[in-house]
Formats: sequence, structure tokens, C-alpha cells
Amino acid sequence: MAGFFKSLLNKITNRAEIDWDDLEADLISSDLGIRLTTSIIDELRALGREISGEDVIAVTRRQLANRLPADFLPPAPRTDGKPFVILIVGVNGTGKTTSSAKLGLWLKQRKHSVMLAAADTFRAAAVAQLQRWGERLELTVVTGNPNADPSSVCFHAHQKALAAHTDFLICDTAGRIHTRHNLMEELGKIRRTLAKQDPSAPHLTLLVVDATTGANALQQAKEFHKASPLDGLIVTKLDGSGKGGIAVTIQDQLGIPPRFLGTGEEPEAFAIFQKDSFVQEIL
Repeated sequence: MAGFFKSLLNKITNRAEIDWDDLEADLISSDLGIRLTTSIIDELRALGREISGEDVIAVTRRQLANRLPADFLPPAPRTDGKPFVILIVGVNGTGKTTSSAKLGLWLKQRKHSVMLAAADTFRAAAVAQLQRWGERLELTVVTGNPNADPSSVCFHAHQKALAAHTDFLICDTAGRIHTRHNLMEELGKIRRTLAKQDPSAPHLTLLVVDATTGANALQQAKEFHKASPLDGLIVTKLDGSGKGGIAVTIQDQLGIPPRFLGTGEEPEAFAIFQKDSFVQEIL
């Protein structure tokens, strides 16, 4: 998104007069959505004078900051010694399994014990991928038999995490969205299964969205939020052509805030959401 706004700034700077229709189209194409774009345009028009590229950036930053939540406080181990259970959901291709591993490393680097559950059982590659990450990052990965019921893998992993007094259990769930009914059934079953051993679990449900997919990410957030109430987003691919604006739109329209950001291929390229740095980065 930084690249997008740099080119927009150049375009505005090199023009004698602002073309409001062009500006509106450019802002919408950055995944900010119609509602947020309209607010930005209205505030710029209200200045009642000729506007500059710096005006556009300043107003857009202010509008983004007003809509984004405060910094996300890191999840902490529970005082009762039971595992803090994190459910990772999302469609295949968004970086869901990689994000599960990166989050595991992020927590481990903060001296927490972590266990991963490979519950994307319908895709053998996802299980193998999580196992490879586990070996590389020295994280325990619990797997089931091929095509095992995802909820049984989560149940088994939860049992192990309880017995080992593990601080965090991260469940990488199946990335399928072929019908809403199946999605709801599957995620509902996982949640009920986890609650059998701890009625308060899961404690955090995060949707992984790819910053490059724009409106598709908003639609995915709507579907998953209906199937399993979401506590936040992990926004991936913010290092490439990812605009990042979609995270603001999802927060603005659905009230689902960004919690973590994937900023590159390496395992350490993962950060907790901080409002000021996020706004500066995408603008």
C-alpha cells in the first residue's frame, strides 16, 4: 500500500487541479471501501481550498487512525495453568498454516511454551507443512491420521497440552469454504470439542486474510464470522503488493480488528498489530 500511495502522491503533485472522480476511484482501488473513501473525500472537500498530495495523505491517515482499534495487547498465559487456546481459520492460500507456525514462534520467543495442532486434515500437504515448521522452529506438533476428523485432532492436542501444562495451544484448522453449511458444521464441532475439556476454550479465534485479495478477504471475513465468531485478523503478504487497506475495511464494516501482521517469508517476519506503525507503514 505504501507503493500505491507513493504513486498517488506523485500523480496529485504533478497535476494543477485535483480530479475528484479519479481520486475517489484510486482510493477505492486501494481496498479502503466506499464508506471510508467517501469520508476521506468529504473531509478533503470541506477544507474549502486547493488540496495537495500531503493533504490527501494527512486526511487519509487521520481517517484510518480513527477507525482502527488501539494496539493489541499480547495474549498472556492463563493464571489457572490451563492452555490458552487459539483457533486459526481461513481459506487455503492465505498463509494460514505458515501464520500458525509464525505465531507459535512469536509466543515461544516470549518464553511461553507452545503446542500446535495440525487440524487441516483434509489437506495432507498442510499437515506435512506444519510438521516441517515444527521441526524447524522446535515446536511440538500434534497430528492425527490422514483424513481424521479435525475436531478429534484438536481434542487430542488439547488433552496433551493440558497434561503438559502448555501455555498456548494453536489449532490450524481446515481451510475449506466450499459451502457455508459445512464450514459452520466443522468449526462449530471444533469449538464444542475444545469446550468439553475447558468450557472457556477457544480463547482467541483469528482469521488469516491475504492483503492482496481485496474484496475477497472481506467476503471471507463475513462467512467465517457467521460460522465462528472472530476475535481478529492475521493480515498476511503486507511485504509485497499487499495494500493493507482491506484490514481497515474489515474493521470498519465488520468490527473485526487486525491483531497480527505477516510481513515476509521468514518465520520472524511477523508482528503484533500496533496502530501508529501500521498507519505509517501503509501510507
